[in-house]
Amino acid sequence: MSEFKIAQREKDAVHVLELKGYLDAHTAPALEEAFQTLLKNQRFNIVVNCKDLSYISSAGLGVFMAYIEDVRKNNGDIKLSNMSPKVFNVFDLLGFPLLYEITKEEQDAVKKFHPGK
Repeated sequence: MSEFKIAQREKDAVHVLELKGYLDAHTAPALEEAFQTLLKNQRFNIVVNCKDLSYISSAGLGVFMAYIEDVRKNNGDIKLSNMSPKVFNVFDLLGFPLLYEITKEEQDAVKKFHPGK
């Protein structure tokens, strides 16, 4: 079975999910659960740090698409950061940079939730 972990923390009123390992059909339910918990707890400003994400499949990408509408409906957003070139390539091929802000560094993504600060 694929190794996948999610670490969660809060930074400047933004919830950060750190993904590590392989995000595929077997591990995608863990990310779904993390998003469901955030929504249930009224956490709509989310940064997903992909620094240690080594692989993402279409099932993993589908999780992002499943929750973005609910997050934005509540005046929030999901921003992505710290992608390796390999992982960015998968997001890029499917047009994700048109739908999501993707930053090189986590702190840049967090700052985008606090313009003018």
